[in-house]
Amino acid sequence: MTLRRRGEKATISIQEHMAIDVCPGPIRPIKQISDYFPRFPRGLPPDAGPRAAAPPDAPARPAAASTGRRSPSDGARDDDEDVDQLFGAYGASPGSGSGPGPSPSPARPPAKPPEDEPDADGYESDDCSAVSKHNAVRWRRMCLHFAAALGTLDFSLLYDQENSALHCTISKAKGLKPMDHNGLADPYVKLHLLPGASKANKLRTKTLRNTLNPTWNETLTYYGITDEDMIRKTLRISVCDEDKFRHNEFIGETRVPLKKLKPNHTKTFSICLEKQLPVDKSEDKSLEERGRILISLKYSSQKQGLLVGIVRCAHLAAMDANGYSDPYVKTYLKPDVDKKSKHKTAVKKKTLNPEFNEEFCYEIKHGDLAKKTLEITVWDYDIGKSNDFIGGVVLGINAKGERLKHWFDCLKNKDKRIERWHTLTNELPGAVLSD
Repeated sequence: MTLRRRGEKATISIQEHMAIDVCPGPIRPIKQISDYFPRFPRGLPPDAGPRAAAPPDAPARPAAASTGRRSPSDGARDDDEDVDQLFGAYGASPGSGSGPGPSPSPARPPAKPPEDEPDADGYESDDCSAVSKHNAVRWRRMCLHFAAALGTLDFSLLYDQENSALHCTISKAKGLKPMDHNGLADPYVKLHLLPGASKANKLRTKTLRNTLNPTWNETLTYYGITDEDMIRKTLRISVCDEDKFRHNEFIGETRVPLKKLKPNHTKTFSICLEKQLPVDKSEDKSLEERGRILISLKYSSQKQGLLVGIVRCAHLAAMDANGYSDPYVKTYLKPDVDKKSKHKTAVKKKTLNPEFNEEFCYEIKHGDLAKKTLEITVWDYDIGKSNDFIGGVVLGINAKGERLKHWFDCLKNKDKRIERWHTLTNELPGAVLSD
């Protein structure tokens, strides 16, 4: 910055005025320029200004021009006056005061600061007391830019309580991060339910090619979602880039606790994608979910027995190389001394969502049911080798949660058919994991 003599109009370039060192860390003004910045963004106090008018009885300062000589202090004082003029000094012209000199010009009122002027009282910095609000706005915009660098996703969720279904409608994404060499991506969306994420509960949309602003308008549905699931489960929504010749690449994700949803009410979301969040490593792998099963129970007074209905399964784990399974279901009523309680459904080929609609009858007195346990296992049928265990569930007096409630509701309500969805896990206590 160059200062000129008195009387000449001094200018300062916008580059010098806005020379702020924007770098990671605190915003630091350049000292040579910030030293000349006014320190009173809200106006100079009347009694503290360098150009404040002198009291009437104060002795007049002799003009420097009358002596013909200039002392060092006078030169410094003139430089200060020039600086005040340069940065819009608060009040009168350089000649103002009680001493001789040009008649004072009327004081200009302080200009109204624009919207981007600093609010020094509301801004904190370790290195400077007043920072341009314009730069603060730029900094916030830059932070938002990096936060939204992965893109945004629009979707909606609906919990159908009557049908125990969670409908996830994936609408569109905007401004996704480029993943391919052509500056585009081949995005798709996949869903997981946490905890217990596995291939069994993964759903995904179709892949859209060469776009950063895909529109899917695709609805993915989880069946067998209970009120208990809505309390403890979280939906993980991930956006990925499909690659034919190597592993698919992760773009961003978001997570929605299902307890935020109201039954039978659609909730719409528009969110910024985040980096991949860590999964809880303490989760018990023995309780990995392997799918859902819809079971009906009814104690028939007419038949003097327990009717067990295997209605359908949903989101079963894929056990075959083709990405499917050939599932069937077995049931046991234990303790089974005579080994005659085994029942088995038909095999459904190449599906992860089989419908069985089969019912089995166990002849037993109603009073003896309280001592029994119903074990239900799902298997994948294989030719020429052992069948693969997919998952199982236990209903009875030793069960917990929805499984225990289902069992007691059956005992309390004779001749009433009660259907409930249950989660299949990869381990079943007391079960023989071979067919």
